Amino acid sequence: MSLLDLKQEIQELKEKANALILAHTYQNDEIQDIADFVGDSLELSRLAATTPHQVLVFCGVHFMAESAALLSPEKTVLLPAPDAGCPMADMADAETVREWKQKHPNATVVAYVNTSAAVKAESDICCTSSNALKVIRSLEAEEIIFLPDQNLGGYIAAQVPEKKFHLWPGFCRTHHRVTVEEVEKAKAAHPEAKVLIHPECRPEVSARADFVGSTKQIIEQVGKIPASTFIIGTEMGVIHGLKKRYPDKRFYLLSPGLICPNMKKTTLKEVAAALRRMEPVITVDEPIRSRARLALERMLALS
Repeated sequence: MSLLDLKQEIQELKEKANALILAHTYQNDEIQDIADFVGDSLELSRLAATTPHQVLVFCGVHFMAESAALLSPEKTVLLPAPDAGCPMADMADAETVREWKQKHPNATVVAYVNTSAAVKAESDICCTSSNALKVIRSLEAEEIIFLPDQNLGGYIAAQVPEKKFHLWPGFCRTHHRVTVEEVEKAKAAHPEAKVLIHPECRPEVSARADFVGSTKQIIEQVGKIPASTFIIGTEMGVIHGLKKRYPDKRFYLLSPGLICPNMKKTTLKEVAAALRRMEPVITVDEPIRSRARLALERMLALS
């Protein structure tokens, strides 16, 4: 089957099933191009909760599809690449979260959306990199357990010095591997460029940025900065959307290591197969579902 025929089949299957194809900004270019909506974790969570479509095809990783299933249990949530996981999400487990809660009984537990439903169920509220600062500032608690990303947590903690943070020792393998030397090398190669970096990078890397923010915030910031050249310090998938949105500007990836292998697992063939078979379906059972959903809904109420 040709690429054109495959895209046509996906369109026909989607319409027949009343399905909505959601893709994260880190997905392969061809997946972004056939998606009905491309966005970051916060945008995708909002849409999953509000769309009238009864079938959601989630082109992302497992925790994202799981979050959609939590927010819309009456809908069919398909994950075309069921083996697309998140190593950072796997760094946190419910049992250890309960141990931390016992150790810090006065702390509010804030879970990055990059976590399993079981971990969300042990948390008080969720956050994304787009709204983490807003979420933390909304809390009355003076003590915070932030999990699982120590880099994002540290970045937020520095902006809220009045609160005490207990940072989980987790990290995104893709962002965490970026080095200061790579930043300096990129800046030397493109001295006119503005450097935009995701807060999942190490603090010493983020400190060398002109702007630090989520994928959505990076995309928006490019439109606000009066510059024509940018060095992008987040997963390479965002470059595709940036080039489409700002064709007159030039973009360079900060590090060749900024590739998430799990985000690249979704293919057009898998999307078509998922719509054809209506599987794999992602679900979450009680009592985890209700408790995890509450943490997500508290986040969305602030957004």
